[in-house]
Amino acid sequence: MRFDVITLFPELFAPFLTAGITRRAYSSGQVDVRLWNPRDYAEGNYRRVDDRPFGGGPGMVMMAEPLERCLAAIRADRCEQAGQEAPLVLFSPIGRTINHAEVEGWSASAGAVLLCGRYEGIDQRFIDAYVSVQLSLGDFVLSGGEIAALALLDAVTRLQPGVLNDEGSHQFDSFNPALDGLLDCPHYTRPEEWAGRAVPAPLLSGHHAQIDRWRRDQRLAITARHRPDLIDAARAAGLLQSVDEAVLAKLR
Repeated sequence: MRFDVITLFPELFAPFLTAGITRRAYSSGQVDVRLWNPRDYAEGNYRRVDDRPFGGGPGMVMMAEPLERCLAAIRADRCEQAGQEAPLVLFSPIGRTINHAEVEGWSASAGAVLLCGRYEGIDQRFIDAYVSVQLSLGDFVLSGGEIAALALLDAVTRLQPGVLNDEGSHQFDSFNPALDGLLDCPHYTRPEEWAGRAVPAPLLSGHHAQIDRWRRDQRLAITARHRPDLIDAARAAGLLQSVDEAVLAKLR
């Protein structure tokens, strides 16, 4: 799996690629991340990559030509043929919001080219000519696409085989189909009592069925309280049993 990142600030990625549990995937090449600065493909003494917008207005716009040359270099390095290019992903407010299903899709892919915009945006002609997919973290605006690219890379990498210490731990994450798309339950560790607060008794019982039921009830309660839309989705998909509906009825 290979991700090529087009960014004016490649230095933002260095700590991310060398720290944390996912660093093993990057250092081994299991997830190959390569950084490309479009300024290296700009012309002139100042290596200019942006200019004033036509029609006036605040800010600057990233120019199409340096981006096109940068993308051509990436495709040549990937030894791609016409019609077989990796998708070019732009992080943008108009993109579809990244969710678990989106991450799972990319985690099973061969990778992509990630374009991190800056300033007021990117010349629309480049977007129209080359961008395959637009993605967003949510309904807010960042200074650039780097944080969104880092978020996608982290989410995709942790799903790769062998990256997490416990191979199956991600299956119990919030939004995972293994949990019927619900939010995860609370977690506790030693000591059994802290600041006058005790660990819930079912978790200390050693009774696996009781523990599983407690965790399911907690997932239902937390999801109903914070993301009722996920409850509706699970119900529509036929994932809720009668005992689940009874728990939800008590909460109401």
